[in-house]
Amino acid sequence: MQIRELIETLPKAELHVHLEGTLEPELSFALAAKNGIALGYDSPEELVAAYDFHDLPSFLTIYYAAMNVLVDEDDFYRLTWEYLEKAASQNIVYAELFFDPQAHTSRGVSFDTVIRGIRRAQDDAARKLGIETGLILCFLRDMSAQSAMEHLALAEPYRDWLIGVGLDSDEKGNPPRKFAEVFARARSLGLKLTMHCDVNQDDTLEHMRQVLEEIGVDRIDHGVNSLESDALCTAIREKGLGLTVCPVSNRFVVQSLTSREIRSMLEKDMCVTINSDDPAYFDAYLNENFVALQEEGGFGEAEIVRLVLNGFDAAWLDEPRRTAYKERVHAVLATEAAS
Repeated sequence: MQIRELIETLPKAELHVHLEGTLEPELSFALAAKNGIALGYDSPEELVAAYDFHDLPSFLTIYYAAMNVLVDEDDFYRLTWEYLEKAASQNIVYAELFFDPQAHTSRGVSFDTVIRGIRRAQDDAARKLGIETGLILCFLRDMSAQSAMEHLALAEPYRDWLIGVGLDSDEKGNPPRKFAEVFARARSLGLKLTMHCDVNQDDTLEHMRQVLEEIGVDRIDHGVNSLESDALCTAIREKGLGLTVCPVSNRFVVQSLTSREIRSMLEKDMCVTINSDDPAYFDAYLNENFVALQEEGGFGEAEIVRLVLNGFDAAWLDEPRRTAYKERVHAVLATEAAS
């Protein structure tokens, strides 16, 4: 089996994907027409041509503006369903999904509308596509800690629909400790914790120290710059924290898929995983991220398999389910070896 075929065939987990970042141009046009919203472009191709971003702030400007087409529960259902349908076609069997409720409530869409639409799609995907999912509420770090706490309160009636909370958006001037009380409250509710430590941001090493020592996260999103500090690498490894790295989106920030950094993490026995981040904007879902990474870095089969298994090791699963998923990976490998 060729390595690209192996990537496509292996059952995989995805732990870092923003639902709003799966909003494909064609769906944007369909929802805009449905909801009577003018996009200002004549075709999906023209919309894609306007995706002019080179760093995190320029990306976020486009990203948040695009969300205006998401209005009612069915819109959030369709957004989630279309991602999960794509994920299932790529042999993703387990996914943990980020969503950004503040980006919707701030423009008049209720929290209930957002989460109910997502949940219906999750339920349908489990039944019809056989893909298991968890939902992670992300707070926007460039909004206030008070707003984050208010949205955590809005989420409490839906506690059983969530597996964790995260922190994303513009990191500049918004350190993890700004949200310490919010994350402590989430922890008290039994939710897992993760935070973005984006690539090459201001004060990134101090931010990673805060997520480890002050917040006590269960995982770090991105986290590539941890390699600049032996102490951080050691702490991440000793705590058994997963790192959810997104190669193709990294390329828009550092002009590289960070293949050398990912290999270095593997060599340091860090639990690095591969993910798609905002695949509709970077034109690469999970398989495309794996393939691009393999081509740039010359990763061999053993390295690809380890990255796939790391996805399940870093997932917020109980041990029986984790073991069952990893056994499915080994079953594919055994079939390949026997052929």
